[in-house]
Amino acid sequence: MGIVDKSAEIQRKIEQKFSRIGKGKYSRILKMSRKPTREEYAKVVTITGLGIIAIGGIGFLIYLLLQVYLKIPK
Repeated sequence: MGIVDKSAEIQRKIEQKFSRIGKGKYSRILKMSRKPTREEYAKVVTITGLGIIAIGGIGFLIYLLLQVYLKIPK
């Protein structure tokens, strides 16, 4: 088996895997999906950023409380 035959076999396997993408349980989701508008994207970024800041703030408050009450060294 030469290199051309091996590469053709690899190409065939790849094409088989990708041909099944639109036929599985996620095909409806893929068909309905679309690119978000600028407004939708801005809302998602804002909400995600606020969530990250909130979680970081809670973690920092816990760290400060542990340092004050339990005298954990820095």
